[in-house]
Amino acid sequence: MVLSKCKGDVYEEKRIDAAYSSLCLWMVLAACGGGENEEAGDNEDTEEPEVEVDEGTSGADSGDEIQLGSGSTGGTYYPLGQQIANVLNDNVELEGFDVSSVSTDASVDNLARIGRDEMELGMSVHLTALKALNGEDDFDGNPVENFGFMGHIYPEVMQVITTEQSGITSIDELEGQRVNLGPPGSASNSAAKLILEAHGLEEGDYEAYEEGFGDAASRLQNGNLEANFGLLGLPAGNITELSTQREVVFLPIEGEGLDYVEENSDYGQLDIEADTYDFLDEPVSTVTAYAILVGSTDLVDEETGYEVTKQLYENVDSIEHGQGDHMTMENIMNGSDNLPLHPGAEQYFEEEGLLE
Repeated sequence: MVLSKCKGDVYEEKRIDAAYSSLCLWMVLAACGGGENEEAGDNEDTEEPEVEVDEGTSGADSGDEIQLGSGSTGGTYYPLGQQIANVLNDNVELEGFDVSSVSTDASVDNLARIGRDEMELGMSVHLTALKALNGEDDFDGNPVENFGFMGHIYPEVMQVITTEQSGITSIDELEGQRVNLGPPGSASNSAAKLILEAHGLEEGDYEAYEEGFGDAASRLQNGNLEANFGLLGLPAGNITELSTQREVVFLPIEGEGLDYVEENSDYGQLDIEADTYDFLDEPVSTVTAYAILVGSTDLVDEETGYEVTKQLYENVDSIEHGQGDHMTMENIMNGSDNLPLHPGAEQYFEEEGLLE
């Protein structure tokens, strides 16, 4: 490199050399990437599987490169989505086939991306899929009709928790409190608002946070949050982990509050049994729905849809995540009622004698 001296000023040359060295060092650090803004987040598993997080979009020109929308860190979708992608990549033999699990804001976000032809596969609560199909709630006036059901994943259970430190024992005591509803594009978020409404709390009656479950668990642990709502599998790893640091308290959904939720949604009542978590002394009443896999009917052709469904459910034993135990042939149609079937999945269901 040629440096321009100013009247033979040696100090000036050294100053420029130092600036050049600093610039080079900055370029090296930028290329390597800093880790200080990396989101840690708790996970459902003791060891979080490495998840490929891709915030970009995928469209009809992506060929056989497929994106599977999962959810936020700390939730059940995030690690389970990676394991589903691994099973598909290991077993689907279509030329060029490749699936990447993508971190998203879960159900609403996944369906919205499919509706915009930005994503091929997504995980969702089946009730959210019904609302998307009918253009209701988050999809008001914008129905998503280019998707089909591809199989049941696991039962989604609403788990409303606080800590003994907060002194809160019921949902109606959350007035004026800091409450995490879940990511804005998730079924947890919309369900949480409905449940709070069922207990007489409207938006503005509480300080709402809309974060992933990992961040919320950290806030609860640090005393910076009073309650967290999450549609998660049982048991939820981030709740188990939190219970090693704080006395966790479940807030039940029961009585008139439960009646309101059931009358205004398709969620059903479920008891979280006492042996689900070591810290529970008795069952806790809550609500549940189904997590399902859906696929774009624009971007996933019948052959690919058939192979995805067949290879996933016939090789599900490769999934180590606990919720994979629910992905059985006996359960595969759970959550399909009133939803369109993906043509490829429908072909597989017919072959297996699952359709009347």
